[in-house]
Amino acid sequence: MGNHDHKNKSQFIQNPAEHDDDMQTLEESSPISEDNTDKINETGSIITKNGKYVVHCLTIIGQIEGHTILPSQNKTTKYEHVIPQLVAIEEEERIDGLLVLLNTVGGDVEAGLAIAELMAGMKKPIVSIVLGGGHSIGIPLAVAAKHSFIAKSASMTVHPVRMTGLTLGVPQTFEYFRRMQDRITTFVSENSNIPKDRYNALAMNVGELVLDVGTILEGEDAVNEGLIDEVGSLSDAMDCLFKMIDAQKAAEKRKAKKAGPKKTKKS
Repeated sequence: MGNHDHKNKSQFIQNPAEHDDDMQTLEESSPISEDNTDKINETGSIITKNGKYVVHCLTIIGQIEGHTILPSQNKTTKYEHVIPQLVAIEEEERIDGLLVLLNTVGGDVEAGLAIAELMAGMKKPIVSIVLGGGHSIGIPLAVAAKHSFIAKSASMTVHPVRMTGLTLGVPQTFEYFRRMQDRITTFVSENSNIPKDRYNALAMNVGELVLDVGTILEGEDAVNEGLIDEVGSLSDAMDCLFKMIDAQKAAEKRKAKKAGPKKTKKS
């Protein structure tokens, strides 16, 4: 029975929403194989196995593409690709945890918030790490994880909501921007250790950026402000994720033991 469960758990490497009967096992397929390389190019994700746990690795890079298609020369993360993956990861019993790698300049606010809300509501252990940059709407995506890391050399830009194109200079427009910014601030403060007032103060700082409003936080600064949990590397993030998986599985065993054996109905 144990061997059968182990075989089922390792019998996939592709997007959990795309199971095929003839797919290779994790043991038979290298993460740098041609099939996996194609999948990384298409979806920016891959599933890995360390011998004990199966982890889905999701990359969020470039601009977050939402309701408008960005030019082909832009590096983008498409929310219509990420959202189904998150749903599949949450429902797939064979996936133990999610690692999110972030290097994004921001992008569509509502698309970014939609992804962040999904991540924050997942039961699976999730760890995020900011590499390079996690700017603008990338901040909610970073703090949506159960535990967040940032590389020493990485940075995060906190600034107010912006909009491209023609806007009307009327009170209703100001109110729309204020409410949109409040949605972001509330989410960030609820999923990190930074107070709303402090986040707003960083976003409205006029003394740091040239011809712009906002604040740039480097690795240690982001942690000191309470925005990110720790400064660390990929190995630190993986170790943290494995510990979270261990803790969750131990809690599930205690809960099952406390509940006792299932009662069967007699005919």
